[in-house]
Amino acid sequence: MTNAMNGTEMQAGMREWVGLAVLALPALLVSIDLSVMILALPHIGADLGADSAQQLWIIDIYGFMLAGFLITMGTLGDRIGRRKLLLIGGSVFVIASIMAAFSRSAEMLIVARALLGIAGATVSPSTLALISNMFRSHKQRSLAIGIWLTCSMGGMALGPVVGGIMLGHFWWGSVFLLGVPVMLLLLITGPLLLPEYRHPESGLLDLASVALSLGSLLPVIYGLKEIAKYGLQMMPALLILAGIVLGTVFVSRQRRLTSPLLDLRLFASPGFSAALGGMFGITLTGATMLFIAQYLQFVQGLSPLQAGLYMLPGVIASMAGMLLSPLIARRIRPALLIGTGLLVSTAGCFLLTQVGVESGLTFLVLGYICFNIGAAPLPSLSSDLVIGSAPPEKAGSAASMLQTSGEFAFALGIAVFGSIGTVVYRNQVANSIPADLPASAVQASRDSLAGATAIAKGLSEQVGKALLTGAREAFTGGMHAVAAASGAIMLAIIVLVVMWLRHIRPIGETTPNQADSIPEAIPSAANES
Repeated sequence: MTNAMNGTEMQAGMREWVGLAVLALPALLVSIDLSVMILALPHIGADLGADSAQQLWIIDIYGFMLAGFLITMGTLGDRIGRRKLLLIGGSVFVIASIMAAFSRSAEMLIVARALLGIAGATVSPSTLALISNMFRSHKQRSLAIGIWLTCSMGGMALGPVVGGIMLGHFWWGSVFLLGVPVMLLLLITGPLLLPEYRHPESGLLDLASVALSLGSLLPVIYGLKEIAKYGLQMMPALLILAGIVLGTVFVSRQRRLTSPLLDLRLFASPGFSAALGGMFGITLTGATMLFIAQYLQFVQGLSPLQAGLYMLPGVIASMAGMLLSPLIARRIRPALLIGTGLLVSTAGCFLLTQVGVESGLTFLVLGYICFNIGAAPLPSLSSDLVIGSAPPEKAGSAASMLQTSGEFAFALGIAVFGSIGTVVYRNQVANSIPADLPASAVQASRDSLAGATAIAKGLSEQVGKALLTGAREAFTGGMHAVAAASGAIMLAIIVLVVMWLRHIRPIGETTPNQADSIPEAIPSAANES
């Protein structure tokens, strides 16, 4: 026995905690793989002769496949076995990583990246669902999820650093081989350390629902990304509309099925709905990070590595917040902790609005630290609320909804916040563009700060300096608008959290009415009969 009884809850033993370490490694790997490609892309383009369109697909196809298959993989794990699906996904990840590392053409690399995305879609929902099986104690489960999220955030921070080191010493394919030993460790130790769980009475996978889910998610995410890159155009808007129509058909079908791909009854739990809504809102503000990174590189003129180092304190603050939040929530109510944290994040947004072109980086670093550490309790505790609100046989499906919501929210946030920043930039930079520039140079200067920087290099020193100064001030104004909008979203989430989660007591607190301690779980289909 690796579990010991403590009151009415099973306490996890050494085997479960070692198993958590095995589960955290793939989470670290998947998040590294999302960020490391940015550094490797120039080397890949030069070696494989990839044109601009192929380079975009090399970057984007991983995220598209990851987001599109999360719901399917989460539910599939509930049906065939979560450990089994995770090990299958790990095997495919190893094969696709080797294929990507030794690709001989851009097309081969795109296919490999697509397979990596599909394999990656098995990791997050299977991992979170297995954590819910391994850690039955509410206190232990919340801490385990916090550790898992910390590793996931750590991967995003380590990706550029590790990628830079690898590219400095090896060829570009080496960045893909990083995941091979990690996944091999999972394949060897997983059968020994991880429990298997599958719902014995689950029905067959509805292939029509799988097709509808892909048909609804992929066009919307692709359309949002295109709008973020090129502005509002007809084709991306039509794709989004088509995705919404197919999504409506998908939801209608799930309501009719006895064994749906996505169990909509989970939304009957206030804790589940509030946690999912809060996570959606907080992920929308992730675009703020991209503006900060661009500010450091294009306004302050720092290298990507230097910019990453200035952002590192904020990432460390986020990781620390995610790890400590479950421990603090054992003493105070989650709603109070999340709400207080988001007030700190709002203060961080205010500090970011005070950053100027010549103001130095103190406000930016402090603002980014506050932004991250204040937001940390929400994903840490919401993940536990989402998993804890679902019955055991639906844990994979619940985890997939959480991850899919995050992918969709991040794409939407980049499109919306990118548009806000672009509108402010274009309005403010117009007065700084020299009147005698060719139309193409004027358009490039109005499109982005990067474009204005490139044009300024070909002008006289005085004219170029005037254009660059105006463009930098305009971009900073756009960042201020994005930070202010993020702060407004934080305040709205506080209201949501206080209204819907105020009755949830501190984690693990025993009361005469234990139902108040955790969100009410939705009855499983097997129990309803």
